Amino acid sequence: MTTLTKGDKAPDFTGTDEAGKTHSLSDYAGKKLVVFFYPKADTPGCTAEACDLRDNFHYLKAQGYELLGVSADSQKEQAKFKEKYQLPFPLLADEDKSFINAFGVWGPKKFMGRVFDGIHRSTFIIDENGVLEDVITDVKTKAHAAQILK
Repeated sequence: MTTLTKGDKAPDFTGTDEAGKTHSLSDYAGKKLVVFFYPKADTPGCTAEACDLRDNFHYLKAQGYELLGVSADSQKEQAKFKEKYQLPFPLLADEDKSFINAFGVWGPKKFMGRVFDGIHRSTFIIDENGVLEDVITDVKTKAHAAQILK
């Protein structure tokens, strides 16, 4: 689990999205940014989360938020996920886990009695100055936008 908390400076990052476009923290200077990490594209929980954010995207944008989704999936997998569900925000393909590790969301997980390493579903809300406004580790996949907008 991440050790980052509200008030910390957001880790500097650079990542490539499903279309090959590069995104860095500096690109979002002066803007509010939501970075959500999810375990695997096109799985039930990740789809529910991404679709909830898609369905509430206009509310998030109205509050001034930009969104970035991040997983360790390939660009091709991210592109298929984005197209299949008409997601209006970039999905970063962090195959080398540099972005994931910078935010501290990679580590041991337990699923059906099995322990393995993976992404801990987490969301970081970054203010206009690059400071963490909130860290959400108990993500409600079907009501995530409400958690962000609270």
